[in-house]
Amino acid sequence: MFSMFRRVGLFLILNFVIVFTISMILRIFNIQPYIQQYGLDLKSLALFCFIWGMMGAFISLLLSKTIAKWTLGVRVIDQNTSDYKLKYVYQVVKKQAHELGIPVPEVGIFETQLVNAFATGPSKSNSLVAVSRGLLNQLSEEEIEAVIGHEMSHIANGDMVTMTLMQGVVNAFVMFLARVLAFALSNAGRSKDDQRSGYNGSFYLFTFLFEMIFMILGSMVIAAYSRYREYRADFGGASLSSKRQMISALSTLEQVHDKALPEGAAKSLDAFMIRGGSMKFLTLFASHPPIAKRIERLNQHLELR
Repeated sequence: MFSMFRRVGLFLILNFVIVFTISMILRIFNIQPYIQQYGLDLKSLALFCFIWGMMGAFISLLLSKTIAKWTLGVRVIDQNTSDYKLKYVYQVVKKQAHELGIPVPEVGIFETQLVNAFATGPSKSNSLVAVSRGLLNQLSEEEIEAVIGHEMSHIANGDMVTMTLMQGVVNAFVMFLARVLAFALSNAGRSKDDQRSGYNGSFYLFTFLFEMIFMILGSMVIAAYSRYREYRADFGGASLSSKRQMISALSTLEQVHDKALPEGAAKSLDAFMIRGGSMKFLTLFASHPPIAKRIERLNQHLELR
């Protein structure tokens, strides 16, 4: 019960921070209302949508480590831990960070039988790699090394930042196009005097409908890139361990039945887990390719040892 209230509290705090920050930025830069007496001010609308779309995404990125720690109860560890398996995880992360030429990220454990791992953080120098207790219990050390390599590749590739940029751009385009089309349709057939009166009820309805349509289309683009970066992270994990180890780890993940992520955590973290949710009936919206496809791609990558 406490965990649920903590997640709800974090969600409310995050949204308050986003709304307050964006409102202050709009005021500082004196962004005018985009619907004015003469019609739609496209410049003000573009700035309004860009700030709302990008700032919301980047604030979430800046707070991503905090969100992960709170929602999943991640406990940060170091090389002095007395737990043998956790010490092994830390040593692997440190070794792979040196091989990739990046700072050693924070290393964490979340106490759940969920068999998964994830990487998050706003930058290569401020990141977190976390593994679940279930993953440590059910995977071999060689498989764990490959999984960690997958997550370290996400960090080295800057995937968190790239996904944030894509999400921000999609958000901005969705807001802009939805409002332009909504304004055009809601004012179709109205006199110029009526248009000068500003908003009408149909504008809000059309805006909502177009935002839903464009967000669905935008989600397909983001999901397609997410699946691409999963393949790339698999190749990275294989390079840091071996192709055999990466395939073995993915095969084990495919065989293990996972429990669901805690409510409220899945939306923000699922895309950064090594194993995504099951969406067989909506493959165009899946953040992860089917594991069988990932194994097939690894087998086709001849240069991997």
